[in-house]
Amino acid sequence: MSVSFKGIDHIQLAAPENCETQARTFYGEIIGLMEIPKPENLRGRGGCWFQYGTQEIHVGVQKDFIPATKAHPGLLVEGLDDFRNTLLEKGIEIKEDTPINGRSRFFVSDPFGNRIEFLEYH
Repeated sequence: MSVSFKGIDHIQLAAPENCETQARTFYGEIIGLMEIPKPENLRGRGGCWFQYGTQEIHVGVQKDFIPATKAHPGLLVEGLDDFRNTLLEKGIEIKEDTPINGRSRFFVSDPFGNRIEFLEYH
């Protein structure tokens, strides 16, 4: 088999039905990601998509939704301390965790209880 892995295209996060307004507020307005249109054939499923660098975050509706409190995306950023302060100013609770050598990091929960990690290499 000849295969070459190139990277991650997208991360799928689950959310409850009728999540779109809260997802747009959190991921678009608070976090600052750009919303991108879902393909026409998937729009009836609900949810919304956001661009993160060259990757995407897909917030999808799950009927029996349970938040991911352990599994999570780790989003690499520049200016982590400034970003932390911005989130605090917007009322987002920051959760610190055990440091990883060479990386600063913290966690937040999205409006649905999903864990999101932000990291910066130093």
